[in-house]
Amino acid sequence: MSQSPHIADVSQSDFAQQVIDRSNSQPVLVDFWASWCGPCQMLMPLLAKLADAYGGKFFLAKINTDVEQHLASQYNVRSLPTVKLFKNGAVVDEFMGVQPERVVRDLLDRHLPRPSDALIDRAIAAIGTGDHASAAKQLASVIAAEPSNDRAKLELATLYLAQRQFEQATTLVESLSSEANALPRTAALRGQLDFARALVGAPPESELEILLMGDPANSAARYQLGAGAALSGRHEHALEHFLAVVRQDRKFGDDAARKAMLTVFAVLDNHGDIVKKYRALLSSALN
Repeated sequence: MSQSPHIADVSQSDFAQQVIDRSNSQPVLVDFWASWCGPCQMLMPLLAKLADAYGGKFFLAKINTDVEQHLASQYNVRSLPTVKLFKNGAVVDEFMGVQPERVVRDLLDRHLPRPSDALIDRAIAAIGTGDHASAAKQLASVIAAEPSNDRAKLELATLYLAQRQFEQATTLVESLSSEANALPRTAALRGQLDFARALVGAPPESELEILLMGDPANSAARYQLGAGAALSGRHEHALEHFLAVVRQDRKFGDDAARKAMLTVFAVLDNHGDIVKKYRALLSSALN
């Protein structure tokens, strides 16, 4: 066993402290192994080498599954070696079997803090104070230096969306990795960009309201009113319009109004009184 301060054998008795609690301040790589497992013996030196090479940026916890069978069962370990990365008390990534060093490094680098994180944090703070120009400049500089930085792209795309620079936002969203594309936030961004496209060439809101007064069944006008309200942050107003379209013209735009409501729910992080209210109303309208 290495005497490195970045590595420890972990048991059921100290798992909560060494893995769960520690992962709130430092990523913890957990190696589930067994003495009889040849591949485990091949992987161990690599993981130990990386723990020291990264100098404390992550902690390596080694769990002997012959002894700690409960932990192996709890974390659904079906083959050895199995390696899981914990952050903030939860598993965020994993791999099975012996992997090349570059694969393990790639996994670690996806989750370890980077110097650019501080720049992104400052940009987010600048957005909060209304200094959008400075924020956009900082985020663009991060992307120029790190073209695969999804976090910076998401923040800048969100800023562009708020500034109604829809083409620039779309370009950034389309360049995201497959992992970032699977995030609920990305789905919400894509939905909002769909709202923006629905408003291309649309009359002003006042004219749409007049059209709707003359023809309450005008689904196109009502959908565009909902899209405009969603983009300007009037979420309940938007949901009212989309719900009306669902009720009167479910087939409009290939079920566009129902999908639009789901987008607004995602923008609202899928919780809160408004989401609860309109999720129930949507369910009732569909049944």
